[in-house]
Amino acid sequence: MRRRRRKLVNDIQRIHGDDISTAESLQYDFSTIRAATDNFSSANKLGQGGFGAVYKSAVSGQGDLEFKNEVLLVARLQHRNLVRLLGFCLDGTERLLVYEFVPIANLDQFLFDPVKRRQLGWERRSKIIGGVAKGILYLHEDSRLRIIHRDLKASNVLLDAEMNPKIADFGMARLFTLNETQGNTSRIVGTYGYMAPEYAMHGQFSVKSDVFSFGVLVLEILSGQKNTCFRNGESVEDLLSYAWTNWCDGTATNLIDPMLRGSSGLVRDIMRCIHIAYCPEISLIQEYNTRMSESNELAKTKSVRSSRNEASISELYPR
Repeated sequence: MRRRRRKLVNDIQRIHGDDISTAESLQYDFSTIRAATDNFSSANKLGQGGFGAVYKSAVSGQGDLEFKNEVLLVARLQHRNLVRLLGFCLDGTERLLVYEFVPIANLDQFLFDPVKRRQLGWERRSKIIGGVAKGILYLHEDSRLRIIHRDLKASNVLLDAEMNPKIADFGMARLFTLNETQGNTSRIVGTYGYMAPEYAMHGQFSVKSDVFSFGVLVLEILSGQKNTCFRNGESVEDLLSYAWTNWCDGTATNLIDPMLRGSSGLVRDIMRCIHIAYCPEISLIQEYNTRMSESNELAKTKSVRSSRNEASISELYPR
């Protein structure tokens, strides 16, 4: 494992060359972050990420090699559907990441709230599915190193002022070189209900692990219910089992959120998404992205700009 990690570091250095030195320009002092979060005040706590708490901060405009190199790599990921990394802090045992602040909320807070969910019509849900797919495809295929997120779920998809999705929380992510296709771990991390069976049971992960999680997320977006507490009438059951039964019986439309069923002419599009959820292959995501780019222009909400340079802070504990 140490040899593989050293090879990965060398690959990052080879790809970025002298740019590795720019990692220093991303580094924040711990005192700066502590002040920016008002000493990690509960009033500034946004939520809980995979490896710790996430805080909101207001910052001015102004150990180790592997950690810095990985931070530099993530900082260079430029995609509209990924939350942008602004910098990091290394102070003794403290490891903190500074991300852009996304003002609206996460998908979980909209999708599973009976009132807020009404704001997510089919056009917006379709836009979110397509955006998340594009973000995953970028991590897996289009960035300089392959990145496996390992914790893709509704609460890790943030929504900006125009309801564009941004994948967040890379605390559990693993980096692969382009010629690597899978990895193994004895320390299984992630969220129950989103983990692929081979990862949950045997610690084997690959790009397909993320695509499995994507499939679960698509089913949640279409049904408006959580995988782990799907309600079918008066009974509570597993969303994946319910979806599979209905798919086999030819009654997959039973999955559709009642709020969407009145949308005329959209059943075929929704059924296509259900098919994608049950055929989780990268090629299908690519096909879906192509189809999304050819679809009609989606309605946009008015963007509300903030007057402060805001960022969110995620505590990152050693792996």
